[in-house]
Amino acid sequence: MTTLASPDRSIRKGGQAKRHGRGLTGLLLVSAPVMLLGWLIIYPIFNAIGRTLFVKGDAGVRFGFDSYHQFLTDGYSLSNLWLTLWVTAVCAALLMATCLPLALYLRFAKSRVAALVQGLALFPMFVPSVILAYALIRTIGPNGAVDLVLNAVGLPKINSPYLTPWGPIIGLVWDNIPLTTLMLVAGLGGVSDNAVEAARDAGARHFALLRHIILPQIGNAMLVVLSFTVLSIFSAFTLPYVLGPASPEMMGPFMQRTFSQVLDTRMAVTQAVITFIICAGFGAFYVRSIAKNREARR
Repeated sequence: MTTLASPDRSIRKGGQAKRHGRGLTGLLLVSAPVMLLGWLIIYPIFNAIGRTLFVKGDAGVRFGFDSYHQFLTDGYSLSNLWLTLWVTAVCAALLMATCLPLALYLRFAKSRVAALVQGLALFPMFVPSVILAYALIRTIGPNGAVDLVLNAVGLPKINSPYLTPWGPIIGLVWDNIPLTTLMLVAGLGGVSDNAVEAARDAGARHFALLRHIILPQIGNAMLVVLSFTVLSIFSAFTLPYVLGPASPEMMGPFMQRTFSQVLDTRMAVTQAVITFIICAGFGAFYVRSIAKNREARR
């Protein structure tokens, strides 16, 4: 005796089949980017770590941390690492101090001047780093435009930041202003105008608004901004190479010189792995903030 399936059961089975098909299509769509990510990023990371830990010799493959021990006991290598950390911290602090007021103005200003200010803030995004470096050399370098102007009015020359740690700091801050400002403005987009107006009606001043209304709502956005800023500055090469000192030097030029001039491939890879470990720590803050935002939306 045959029985006919109920219409509700047929509808449920059809819906499940459609969801299964959409899920399979989604997996196929993301498979190519995931494979590309594994090939270009994941595999090189593990390959680099393996090359620093396993060394082929006459007696076969040897495991050891000797390259890391050499880096951590070498005074010149540590001075380069500390310089990179110091430059990164100073640049991050200067960017937040510069871009947060700028983002606040762009978020809440209603005048036409705000559009002009936004255009000026985004202008460094369209200037290549090499052109920026040589423009700074011709401006604040020895016998540059600033020195010529000071000499013309009878004032003494300035101590040029060119070929000092402050050279790449100036260049990196100027180069990262657009992205930092855009990310902060995007974070401020979640701040309710009604909450700001209500606080103003209650008599809150500007500092109180910033401390009690705005900053608590953009905490995750600021964490993301700091993560991206640190990753960008810590791995920079062009500006530290052109504007920075020869000794000590930042990790980007240090790795390149170790690889191409000293011809010590394993030590260059060791420097890259140490740099990656430090940057991965800041990347973890970004991943954590994204996960928290998704949980909050649910």
